[in-house]
Amino acid sequence: MQIKPRQHLLDVWRAVARHSFDDGKLISGDAGGLSSVADAERLLCLFYPATEVPAFRLDQPDTTERDVLRVLEPVGNRLEIPLNLINAMSQYMRTHTDADDSPTFAGGHYFKPADPGTELTHQQAQLGVVDSFSLSVTLSLATLGFLKVYEATTTRPEVHAAVEELRAATSLRLTAAMISLLRSFTVNVFDAESEQGRRLIRVIGQDRQSDRAVLQQFARRFRPLRATVIESLTRGIQVDEGIRDESQLFECGWAWGVVRDAPRITDLARVPGQPDGIADRLPYVYFTVVALDGIQDLFSKRTLTLGLLDEDQQKLAEALRLRWELSQEYWSTVARFGAERWPLEDLPWQTTGLQLESEYFSLTVAAILVHDLVRRNATDDDLTRTVAIMERLADRGRITSRMTADDPVIRLHHPGVTMPLAGSERSGGLLQWRMTDYSAQMLKRIVQLAALSQNINSQGRLLQLAEQTFEHLWHRRIADGEAADLWDDPRPVYPDSPGIGKRLSWSITERVTECLVAARNLYEQQPIPSPELAQLAREMLSEANHLFGKEQLEAAGGTDGNRGRAMRSIENRLDRARALVDSRPATAFALALPVLQELDTLAQARGAGVKEG
Repeated sequence: MQIKPRQHLLDVWRAVARHSFDDGKLISGDAGGLSSVADAERLLCLFYPATEVPAFRLDQPDTTERDVLRVLEPVGNRLEIPLNLINAMSQYMRTHTDADDSPTFAGGHYFKPADPGTELTHQQAQLGVVDSFSLSVTLSLATLGFLKVYEATTTRPEVHAAVEELRAATSLRLTAAMISLLRSFTVNVFDAESEQGRRLIRVIGQDRQSDRAVLQQFARRFRPLRATVIESLTRGIQVDEGIRDESQLFECGWAWGVVRDAPRITDLARVPGQPDGIADRLPYVYFTVVALDGIQDLFSKRTLTLGLLDEDQQKLAEALRLRWELSQEYWSTVARFGAERWPLEDLPWQTTGLQLESEYFSLTVAAILVHDLVRRNATDDDLTRTVAIMERLADRGRITSRMTADDPVIRLHHPGVTMPLAGSERSGGLLQWRMTDYSAQMLKRIVQLAALSQNINSQGRLLQLAEQTFEHLWHRRIADGEAADLWDDPRPVYPDSPGIGKRLSWSITERVTECLVAARNLYEQQPIPSPELAQLAREMLSEANHLFGKEQLEAAGGTDGNRGRAMRSIENRLDRARALVDSRPATAFALALPVLQELDTLAQARGAGVKEG
């Protein structure tokens, strides 16, 4: 199934508008219990395309396109849509702000008690989580950009007042989210003889070398990164002094929430609140990926061009950039550790701190690797091997292969992969986090890799895999009811798996929306030129230019008439082919071929006329 970003985004918008708006007003989205994560995901389904795709812009009412207006009829007409979106975002800000005007980042019903016999308490539901921090960064930046453009299109005082009120609340939420991300970053130092140390050694050594040899390689490979972490001790990163000992192992990344004893940040910015953290200093690859996705939006071209960050937020962004780079470098190195087979190629990935293994964790480590490949100039070998990993993960996740009877893999998709949240027991009981978006995360990373690849074969494999994954996801839309055409219903693609049913998932719906925007950006790029085809096109053009010059010498009767028009057409096509030969050699080839045929026809006609004479 070919991905058609514009048409499929319109389909998603139609479903979101029908489900979430009634006469222009946002319908409460707390059917499963209040969650800032779910509410942010729902709003991002609209705001993300509206601020990232020019054809879907809503902040300049005079330029809103007709097909967009048609699918957003429940939100309002051309002039009402921006105001109703501002009201919807203001409603979100009020809902997720406490009595002392501090932004809140409640995970809500996304938290699951580890003990099925207990209920989630109000205190537990109010705990902040990295998913909410990261999504708030993305949503806040989208909102600030939307407001900056829209306010220039109206002179109404009441509208400007609403814009200013929402801008202040959004900027405060953005600052609070950035601070919370800083306070959730952690470096975990542990001994090689500990259980976590032995597991890490097994993961990166793959039982092919002695533990001592692996430790020596770890010390050597991570010496520059360790030095950067030590240097960063003076820049706010909290880490055990044991990091200075090269015999110690370490991991870095994001915990599930603000870590225990994380100091309040007052030197870079001031926001009310900053609640105490309870999370253990244990990095999770899943939450690290989530954080990386949000932080990169702070450095996007749009953020910089519109000047969306104030002075304090710029300081926070630089502090986050340091942690962003440390995490990418660490996990990318771990994933590719060793001289032969990568640890990431040894599926499924085994987490060290939680002692879990799953294809989902392989996908999250692969996602960090993709982040790192995007950040630096990746080699063809890195890309080729990563493509192969993605193909294997799609197969093992039964996205591109058939689900067998009683296949345990169904648990990847329903009920999903669960992780205990280390330290959450301090809230009154251990909590878990469940991930059900394996297929959507897969599609997102495949499209990112395809946009990065400059190898025709690798990109072709990725595009084919992306289309297969997208078809799989598209068939999983809910067919009827209030959530029709949203996600998720695995039954159509896994009909023989018992015990699964449909349920509205804003996580998957938002991920699919992101993927469609990324696919649109991929198609906006120039196709990868083939050096072999470019050389062949140049040789064809050389011959065509020569024959055209000869035909001009032989032609009689000036430039009028059919022959003259034909000669001008040939000249224009040759000029066009020469302009494209480097960037689009296949198109240049296609333009040159009929020109050669036409020149040959003219030469034959002239030869026949000479013989008759």
